[in-house]
Amino acid sequence: MEQLNKRVRDDLAKIQYATGNWCIPHFRDGRKVLDVAIIGGGQGGLAVSFGLRRRGIANSCVFDMAEQGSEGPWVTFARMITLRTPKYLTGPDLGIPSLTPQAWFEARYGAAAWHRLDKISRQDWQDYLCWIRDVLELPVKNGHRLTDVEWEDGLLKLTFELAGGVCETVWARKLVLATGIEGGGAWHVPEFISRGVPKARYAHTSEAIDFQALRGKRIGVLGAGASAFDNAATALEKGCASVDLCLRRTKIPSVNPYRWMENAGFLSYFSELPDLMRWRFMRRIYDLNQPPPQDTFWRCRSHRNFAFHTGTPWLAVREEGDEVVVTTPHGEMRFDFLIIGTGFVIDLAQRPELARVAPHVALWKNCFVPPEDEQSVLLGSHPYLGSRFQFLPADPADPAADMLSSIYNFTFSAMPSMGLSGASISALRFAVEKLTFGIGRDLFVEEGTLHLQNLLDYNVDELVSLDPPQ
Repeated sequence: MEQLNKRVRDDLAKIQYATGNWCIPHFRDGRKVLDVAIIGGGQGGLAVSFGLRRRGIANSCVFDMAEQGSEGPWVTFARMITLRTPKYLTGPDLGIPSLTPQAWFEARYGAAAWHRLDKISRQDWQDYLCWIRDVLELPVKNGHRLTDVEWEDGLLKLTFELAGGVCETVWARKLVLATGIEGGGAWHVPEFISRGVPKARYAHTSEAIDFQALRGKRIGVLGAGASAFDNAATALEKGCASVDLCLRRTKIPSVNPYRWMENAGFLSYFSELPDLMRWRFMRRIYDLNQPPPQDTFWRCRSHRNFAFHTGTPWLAVREEGDEVVVTTPHGEMRFDFLIIGTGFVIDLAQRPELARVAPHVALWKNCFVPPEDEQSVLLGSHPYLGSRFQFLPADPADPAADMLSSIYNFTFSAMPSMGLSGASISALRFAVEKLTFGIGRDLFVEEGTLHLQNLLDYNVDELVSLDPPQ
């Protein structure tokens, strides 16, 4: 690892041309203003921080509410054994070979281990991200939960809650939201479940679950996606008496659109397509859903006490004595505990930190009218972004337009506008390049007059002697 760390430093030194900070310093109340504040210290936030530095934007900082080493889902609520992506995909390395997952894995375990490896474990992925943060010395502050975003005198005023309820104010020119899958809304539990039984009777797949306490219990799982199967497998492995997984679809999804999307054409240029074309791409991708990988399905099917039920939506739930009774079109099912794998909703209004921002943001349903037979309430709920991931105003005359243009949405909810981005390992290198170019463009253009004055004031002689050489 020490040899690899040295190679990283040597590689970066060889390509450091033009990466010196060029942004003009700003101050507010005697404190230096950040050029860019990044919310989220997982894979997306770290990659953005590194990408900005590569473009000479060094005055940035990453903020994450989790403690160091627990950013993102990988060692918290992710319950797969390995990543779902192929091992050869690259991410926060931004194309630098010594920073790739393969380079890190081989340095830690050996080249032979990499050759034998099928997919990277989620724990190793988290360790790799921690190494990226350390070896690149990225500026990250943990224990900072963003609670409010305001706009004052052309700057973003960010309020963070720290441990003990202490609040801290940070001023920034630009803000990147790199808060992952749920960053554009909230994890979703159907209302008939949350109202039908006490919270002690169910948990969403995104929550901490005490599987040891469920040992010997009958578990009902709702959902067709990979996370539903991950949680079902974990429950089985922890000794639950039985697991029944129910899904509304008549067959388990089997085609993974993410594998199709992993090509440079789509990853680079999808956002350049006209609205109707982007809409049609996304309707197909969302209709396919992301299926459980084969190894995840086998992880469940290897247990005799596992069953899956297609075409079995849950219609109602109730508590009856010590049991939870689930009503389906085929009759009632009885469980001791429910695990809800129904994903998330896209709704910026459900993000407390965006309470001032959400009412002004343009959504797809505000900006695009699809053909009558191609409607999608889900797609319509996503923010309609500008070409640089920036929010746009629902009303172009809205005074909040300047604030919105200074906030860049690098969450999963950017997908209909920008394609795969910050919430996907597959797209990081391509999306970070586009995002950081856009941020740099905005920072420079906004102060073009000042940079011009800098040039007019520049007076460093390169020709210093008119005498013959000695």
